[in-house]
Amino acid sequence: MTTQIFQASTLYGTATLAAALDSGAFRPADRRILLVCNNAATPEITPGLDETPGFERLRDRFDDVISYNETIFPFHPGGWAPRVEDMPLWERFLRHEWQLGDEDVELAVESIQVNPSLSLTQIFNGAPVTVYADGLMSYGPTRNKIDPLVGTRVDRVLHLDLVPGLKPLLLTEFGVEGEVVPTAAFTKVLAELAPSGDELPEIEEPALLLGQYLSALDILTAEQEENLHVRMLKGAVELGHTKVVFKPHPSAPARFARTLEQEAEKLEVELTVLDTTVLAEVLYQRMRPALVVGCFSTALLTASALYGLPTARIGTDTLLDRLTPYENSNRVPVTVVDALVPALTDRKAVQEQRPGMSVEALGELIRAVGFAMQPKIYPYLRTETERYLAGHLKDRSMRYFKRKRLTSLGLPGGIPGRLAFIPRNSTARRMVRRARALQKAVKR
Repeated sequence: MTTQIFQASTLYGTATLAAALDSGAFRPADRRILLVCNNAATPEITPGLDETPGFERLRDRFDDVISYNETIFPFHPGGWAPRVEDMPLWERFLRHEWQLGDEDVELAVESIQVNPSLSLTQIFNGAPVTVYADGLMSYGPTRNKIDPLVGTRVDRVLHLDLVPGLKPLLLTEFGVEGEVVPTAAFTKVLAELAPSGDELPEIEEPALLLGQYLSALDILTAEQEENLHVRMLKGAVELGHTKVVFKPHPSAPARFARTLEQEAEKLEVELTVLDTTVLAEVLYQRMRPALVVGCFSTALLTASALYGLPTARIGTDTLLDRLTPYENSNRVPVTVVDALVPALTDRKAVQEQRPGMSVEALGELIRAVGFAMQPKIYPYLRTETERYLAGHLKDRSMRYFKRKRLTSLGLPGGIPGRLAFIPRNSTARRMVRRARALQKAVKR
């Protein structure tokens, strides 16, 4: 007897799993469990994915749907991990609660670097593991160093072909290969979800603005994010769009929409703010947007790669500068979108939908950025990264690196070795502080 456990926290991820199952990516099993994880800050008042419009259309792929939150209550899925000495007890408990008996277990998890995925793979310490990725982070490095007892059990990384030809870097330190979820299977699943948007307003070919709620991640302040949405609106209007739809992030505060509505009145454009939680891909099918605008949302790539819709980005330059620390896992998604999607302010590029970089060049860039992010996990990429940086020192590609980071790693593009002592020299820092104080005094 074999039971497959599919851990999921989003409808998009569940749709990815459904497409993988439909295409035969998983071998037959006696039982399939969808393990729902609500990772919201306050899951008690936040609907889980099994309460999301459209979920019932995916439900029949699984024999059972189990809430991980209820199983481990009162612990939070993202913040709880069992102690090493308690792992056997937890496996016995979960086998009892989920009626697994002595059956063989196979796991399919998302974001294996963090909980709850990491905890599950450690509790079921003999189970083979499939990691599935529904977004752009799979193209980047593994976020944390993973215990070999977990990493060596991962047999593949299932991912959507959002950038055809680009291979994931995730878990390659364990020799794990990427495996594409067929695009046709995924779009077929998304077509099943389209009726869940029956309550959507009837709007044809608007400019669609995608909100991400970046202030919740401490990437931008709330004021900066509101300003970003306004820039999206103004940019779309400047390109000639008079019908605009704003899809806010489900957790974003209402004031984001109010600010945008006030700006739309000034610009005299027709703005519709959606108050439903349907996937952006449902909107693509129902509205066929004339333009999709966002910051670095994965939905920008699904719009272009899966539906052939024109896209535009805004704000990625700011994020590349503000993301901290350098190894922030959002860096690769921002880099991919910045490199491939035309800037909203470049009218000609948006009209022609010219990618800013070839997929081959992007692959080289991502591997170099990946090494700079996680040099201890990917030491074998050093020589390749040095060669890449040496050949692009005066290139636009250097915007994806930080001089301080390159210096600390001894890579081309950093501060020359003879001058590297200056940032750490206390006398030099003291002189700089005095100079700045004198400058301020003179201005007064």
